Amino acid sequence: MKKLISIVIIIAITSVSIHAFSLGKLGNFEFKKDHDNVYIMHGPPMNPSIENEGFMNNPTLIEGKTGLIVIDPGGNYNVGKKILAEIEKISKKPILATINTHKHGDHWFANKALLEKYPKLVIYAHPHMIKVVKEGGAQKWFNILDRLSKNLSGTDKEFPYPNKELNGGQTIEIDGEKFLIRHPERAHTDTDIVITHLNSDTMFLGDNLMKLRFGGFDESSSIKGNIELLEAIEKEPEHKLYVPGHGPSGKMHETIDPFLYYCKVVYESAGKAYNDDKEYYEVKPEVITKLKDFQKWDAFDDQMGKHLMKAYSEWEANDM
Repeated sequence: MKKLISIVIIIAITSVSIHAFSLGKLGNFEFKKDHDNVYIMHGPPMNPSIENEGFMNNPTLIEGKTGLIVIDPGGNYNVGKKILAEIEKISKKPILATINTHKHGDHWFANKALLEKYPKLVIYAHPHMIKVVKEGGAQKWFNILDRLSKNLSGTDKEFPYPNKELNGGQTIEIDGEKFLIRHPERAHTDTDIVITHLNSDTMFLGDNLMKLRFGGFDESSSIKGNIELLEAIEKEPEHKLYVPGHGPSGKMHETIDPFLYYCKVVYESAGKAYNDDKEYYEVKPEVITKLKDFQKWDAFDDQMGKHLMKAYSEWEANDM
């Protein structure tokens, strides 16, 4: 009898492990309840790769009265299938809607897996994001993520574009859950929305906030704008939880301060170089020293110099 029980336990454990969202040595990933009806899966804070299968963001599940809402479900169809399986471990309620924070495919390509099961799924995003991804932004990000992760099969064919517009200043209600939408004109990109889930007092900042990882600032972004956004948020009444696009969530200052400090050092150092009639790369060694505490963040060596160059170009543009 004891032998039979042991066999049953082994089979159960094996079954769970087979179906768990596992990324080898990176570990297993699941939705964990942070508070109220909010569940967050924190992806590994690193660049997309073969090792992480292109999964590195923070998908969030919010349970409503009769259904579910998902924020930024992930970076490809295959990851989306695994995330959907993890969602179904939390609740068998149908997914009613997803909300996408910005144009970068590592946050929204997994819409494809959700749409496959729920063809009437409402997918919210800022109208400028919808415009940009339909005009070539989706294909651009497909190419980047496919090159880095080799896991984009099933994602293209027909991209899972958002189908419902969300504007800044708008408040929407989905299945009894209320969301306040903020649209910074230009921060991480010019397509971002910051989402405050009013029921749980949780703020989702997308890639306007990162922790333990650095991403790029492209031509649609503004480091100055990103700084102004985060400074404005820190002047407001504190929410219970702040969720970055990548990295661990937490209280206001512990979550926002590190990235805000980094951006300010980069921007102010670029401004000093510009005003002293130096090139940005001439102050790079000094900036690296100032940012010694960030050198273990993923992609620091690759991104910091680019961020400094981007900030320098903003000073030039502002002076013209």
